[in-house]
Amino acid sequence: MNNLNSNIIAVDGPSASGKGTLSRNLAAALGFAHMDTGALYRAVGYEVLQAGANPENESDAIAGVQSLKSKLTQSNVLSNPDLRLDETGVAASKVAVIQSVRDALTNLQRDFAKAPPAGAKGAILDGRDIGTVICPDAPLKLFVTANEEVRAKRRTKELQSKGLDATYKAVLEDMRARDARDTARKAAPLRPAGDAVVIDSSDLDEAEMLELALGYAKKALAVS
Repeated sequence: MNNLNSNIIAVDGPSASGKGTLSRNLAAALGFAHMDTGALYRAVGYEVLQAGANPENESDAIAGVQSLKSKLTQSNVLSNPDLRLDETGVAASKVAVIQSVRDALTNLQRDFAKAPPAGAKGAILDGRDIGTVICPDAPLKLFVTANEEVRAKRRTKELQSKGLDATYKAVLEDMRARDARDTARKAAPLRPAGDAVVIDSSDLDEAEMLELALGYAKKALAVS
């Protein structure tokens, strides 16, 4: 992949690891554009569910992709709060194992990395295959992780703060099932790139994670 923009940071990791928060904070600190690529898959899953279709069916999933593409010009599509619901996340992990869905969304992500929105000094993409598939030549790859108990507690707290009926046990079970799908899938399984820097966020707060990541960015990229 040849990039017009050389300031690219790829951030991967499992759900509730803190990669999204870190990516947003890092983008704000560096003046980079940010794309939550997981939101693309969540949006596809959401479109499939809204149609009353099956996210594990390839034809239904591709129809979800086409529906999303027709709405991407609407600025609020990827910020829809329903994308954060657990049922949407489960649907996202199901459509994400379908290679034709991944192919359909890959170019969109790569175009964003190559040419971030006007004014941005670079691009940060977070997801599950950014460093391994989407931007394998990114000069900085981060893999953010945390133990599953910590991640489940974070996710439960997030859901409960939104007034949703969530229990730690149910969230942990769903998380384990999703991790299994994400790591075992044939299409771009979740794993660190060979040259990725692994950040374990289990015992780190937002400020500590940002400080750590900024240190790596200043060494790897043309930023100050």
